[in-house]
Amino acid sequence: MASSQDTVSGSRNVESASEADWRARLVAFSKSDFVRSFPFWFVPFSVMALGVYGGIGYNTLISLTDYEGFNQGPDFTQLDFEMYVQAMNDPWVWTTGKNTFVLLIVFTTVTMLLGLFLAIMLDRGIRFKEQIQTIYLLPMALSFVVTAQFWLWMYNVNNGLVNTLLGVVGLGPFNWIGNPDLVLGAVIFALIWQFSGYAMIVFLAGLQSLPDDQFEAAQVDGASILKTYWRVIIPQLKSSSVSAAVVLMIFALKAFTFLFSMFGQYRVPKATDILATLMVREAFKLQNWAYAAAIATILLLMALAVIAPYLHYQHKQGSL
Repeated sequence: MASSQDTVSGSRNVESASEADWRARLVAFSKSDFVRSFPFWFVPFSVMALGVYGGIGYNTLISLTDYEGFNQGPDFTQLDFEMYVQAMNDPWVWTTGKNTFVLLIVFTTVTMLLGLFLAIMLDRGIRFKEQIQTIYLLPMALSFVVTAQFWLWMYNVNNGLVNTLLGVVGLGPFNWIGNPDLVLGAVIFALIWQFSGYAMIVFLAGLQSLPDDQFEAAQVDGASILKTYWRVIIPQLKSSSVSAAVVLMIFALKAFTFLFSMFGQYRVPKATDILATLMVREAFKLQNWAYAAAIATILLLMALAVIAPYLHYQHKQGSL
């Protein structure tokens, strides 16, 4: 009998200790920074969750329907992947996807190389450093709309500055906008002009954060300037390179505004038609809202494919 009472008493003591531990954790949680900061972050987080993540979720849901316009609401009773199958079998989706990929890779690569070159020149203390830095940073202050109209004039066949300068050396004139073989390159060049200053600043910040003794040590060992940068300096700019690449690729995926402003409403040439312009055309011109939502989801997955490796890299570096 005593043994049974001891067992019950021991069980109660264990339960009491467990309850006390649970209460202690609850009190500690109520006093944590997370709870104390709740009134400050809950409202903006809720707005963001509703406007951003809620919109993404609703768009994904729309892509699983046959929604075709405002006349009748979407039918959520029959959800399927028909729009995604249609997109995968649509040659135009593959064409715009290829253009998006070419724009993404060429624009990002050339912009980073040019920005790195300019950053090295500025880091070396070339003449007119401040003026060059200002000139290359100025386009970053311009919107896509302004840049598109500026380069539309620059590429004008008859009196554009580009053809005027080429005419001085006996070249041209070229129909940069009307020629399918030239228009994508012309668009990429204009975007490089606008964002090379950003890449320059990112790499310049990375270069100036490196200690000077590494460069001096390499020079003492007899390494040339080119070899010093290639083997010693540039490998240490990995973090700057990753950050610049991610931002530039995101801007490449958002080139819709530039193309829409340069070529007008729904008149983007086939050679420069990207997934973003196709999405807007399908939605607002053809009223294929479910199909446009599927294309938007594909674009979202492309953006996540760019951002996810970056977030993983930042997590490994301890920055997240």
